[in-house]
Amino acid sequence: MAMLEIERKFLVNNPGFKAEAFSQSEIRQGYLSSNPARAVRVRITGDQAFLTIKGASDAGGTTRFEWEKEISVDEARELFKLCEPGSIHKTRYYVKAGKHTYEVDEFYGDNEGLVLAEIELETADQHFDKPDWLGEEVTGDNRYYNSQLSKNPYTSW
Repeated sequence: MAMLEIERKFLVNNPGFKAEAFSQSEIRQGYLSSNPARAVRVRITGDQAFLTIKGASDAGGTTRFEWEKEISVDEARELFKLCEPGSIHKTRYYVKAGKHTYEVDEFYGDNEGLVLAEIELETADQHFDKPDWLGEEVTGDNRYYNSQLSKNPYTSW
C-alpha cells in the first residue's frame, strides 16, 4: 500500500468542468486535528466514510504521507462530535483529462465561491493535460488545504 500522496492543486477559472464531469458526490468532513504536520480527517461521501491521516507536505507542497481507512458512516457521525470547530461541505466532480482524472471541489458555506481542482500523480514531475478551465496553480499554498479552510475559511480572506 502506497502511503505517499503526490498531487497538484489549481484554482478553477470557469464552470466548464461541470459539463465534462463523469461523476460527482457530496462530501462533508471535519478535522480531529488540523495540525499541518499530522492532520486527522473524518469524511462522509455518499454512503461511505473514511478516517484519514495526512502528514506535512514536502518543500514544494506536492508530496506528503497519507493513510486512509474506511469506517462506517455511524462511526464517522460519532467522530464528527469530537472534531474541531469548522467543517467542510463541498461537491466533488470527477473530470477526465488525458490519462488522469481531476477531482474538482466546489465549496459551500464559509468557503462559498471557492472551486479547486486536484490531480494525483505518480511522480512530482509527471506530465499531465491542463484543461482550459484550469486556473492558477496553488500547490503548496497552505491556505487551500481543507484542514486550513476549516479554520480560516475562504470568505474571510
